[in-house]
Amino acid sequence: MKLFAPLYNKILKLSAHKQAPKYLASLSFAESSFFPIMPDIMLIPMVLSKPLNWRYLALLTTISSVLGGILGYALGYWLFDSVQPYIVQLNYQGHFELAKQWFAEWGVWVVFVAGFSPIPYKIFTVTAGALSMLFWPFVLASLIGRGMRFFLVAGLVAYFGEKIEPFVLQYIERLGWAVVAILVIAVAYLKFL
Repeated sequence: MKLFAPLYNKILKLSAHKQAPKYLASLSFAESSFFPIMPDIMLIPMVLSKPLNWRYLALLTTISSVLGGILGYALGYWLFDSVQPYIVQLNYQGHFELAKQWFAEWGVWVVFVAGFSPIPYKIFTVTAGALSMLFWPFVLASLIGRGMRFFLVAGLVAYFGEKIEPFVLQYIERLGWAVVAILVIAVAYLKFL
């Protein structure tokens, strides 16, 4: 059953749409505070379709993501009692407890690492607010971490784009299922940690 090739082609078509930057900005904003899908899923095909715009797209993704992170921070700071049931419902309570522990040990560096890594960034934005982390260090660490990640992804895709696209198209099903398997293993590992 081909699942990922049609999805990839659909996202590639959407990424060439004139409203695509707005969609990317919205996805980046939402992912940093409440939405589960990472913006890379749209950033990569957008850079593939317009490689000369990679810096603009990376900057747009970074700024939108940091603004969404500020919303996550505000949710944690002012509305944590209302947000916590959703954290539990979405099975993020373990991540939240781990994030609190990491904040206690490493402070602002956790936001930088979370911003750069594929760890659910929204957990760290809400946790930073709930723990009343200093706001401006949070914003700066988010900006650097998210910026490094999205500029690295966009830059690599722009540089290798035409060379890797045939590879991606040829192995899209295997790559897609490999990502799903990695996510399932990671979730299972974190759940039993």
